[in-house]
Amino acid sequence: MPTTRRRRHPAACAAAGAAVLVLTASCAVLSTSVREDDVPDTVSTAVTDEPVTLRLAYTDDPPTEALVDGFTRRHPNVTVDLERTQFSDYVKTVKLAMSSDDPPDIAQYNTGAMNSLVPAGLILDLDKHAAAYGWEEAFPSSAMDPLRTDQDAERFGSGSLYAVPGSLSVLGVFYNKDILAGAGIEEPPRTLGAFEDALERVHAEGTTPVGNGALEVGGFQIWNALLNVTGDEQDYRDWVYGAPGATIETEAAQEAAATLARWAERGYLSEGANATSDIDAQADFASGGSAFLITGNWAAAALAEEMGEDVGFFLMPGPAGAVPGASGASVSYAVSSQSDHPDVAAAFLDYLGSPEAARIQAESGFMPVDPEAAGGEGGVMGDIDSGFARVIEEEGLVPFPDYATPGMLDQLTPGVQGLVAGVTTEEEFLRTLQQEWEGDHG
Repeated sequence: MPTTRRRRHPAACAAAGAAVLVLTASCAVLSTSVREDDVPDTVSTAVTDEPVTLRLAYTDDPPTEALVDGFTRRHPNVTVDLERTQFSDYVKTVKLAMSSDDPPDIAQYNTGAMNSLVPAGLILDLDKHAAAYGWEEAFPSSAMDPLRTDQDAERFGSGSLYAVPGSLSVLGVFYNKDILAGAGIEEPPRTLGAFEDALERVHAEGTTPVGNGALEVGGFQIWNALLNVTGDEQDYRDWVYGAPGATIETEAAQEAAATLARWAERGYLSEGANATSDIDAQADFASGGSAFLITGNWAAAALAEEMGEDVGFFLMPGPAGAVPGASGASVSYAVSSQSDHPDVAAAFLDYLGSPEAARIQAESGFMPVDPEAAGGEGGVMGDIDSGFARVIEEEGLVPFPDYATPGMLDQLTPGVQGLVAGVTTEEEFLRTLQQEWEGDHG
């Protein structure tokens, strides 16, 4: 039977008219009043037969509804009410919701939101559930590490577990097979030098080499993919996780930025990239407007439907002999420390690592939590499965750079736009990122 928990009522965070910044600050002060609630006294892996209703807050992603349906089919006495919010508003709304006197039982994890919710004790410490269910063996460590933090949420990658991955993603390169064949390129490039050679050959044929939507996140994803293969993995992890003394002002990060700027100067990026959205860049690629598109596997389902067997995928190649590495993230879920049914909520998290959930995750275009469950697919999904398995095997999956601080995305996007336009130097770009980092971790 699930342990029944008394719901707290933090009055300082319940004021409906309070501004978001004031609310966030108020919640941080609550750490002494609710801190003890974020670690349950006992846990159980049994799910009650009594009727239970859970509320789940989430943002725009394909797998959540299908995963909930799968879980409730197993436990028909459990009802899960879904509360969906657009991505652009999610951090703000989830802070408000989880800080209220009636929070959702489960919330899609977001690093920016956790910076105030974890210190306030409003998110359940899942270490005891992890031990009871054996999550260390069920989920890859590279997917679990970003979901760990200390009680102050100042450093990620270690500490207690505050969420469980529900599906995974990986950043890489989609390519148009017909365009490459027309440029005399018979197979995907296996080194970064060969990739640059392919860009030049496609450009010489009069086709845009790399489609890109630098208006949104597409621009920094190119820099990110290049950094994954030019830099030291541990240095990068330390920076994203907030390790003391970490820096992004490295030779590798500068090389990645200089490579992106060089590609833009040579005309390798789509014309007007800084005014192009991600979805428009994807549509242009699908219609044959560019040879390559650097983005994540979340685009695979739509591209496969539009392009059929003409689309392929490979990881961004590095120097010859380099260990495969790529940025990725998980659609992950945390549990409110104020939930009346924490063990039932934890049972949903455990379901995310099941073979049935793996099938749902794969069908939604995401990578299953269990990489072995992704095998057997053909076409572009087979390419992604193969690349992802290599990254997991080498423990080379690293977070996206915007995980470093809640405000990092606001520096990455305009910074890369400056590189693409040729008005920002590599040094200036990295300096703004490090200044943002030091403002949060310094």
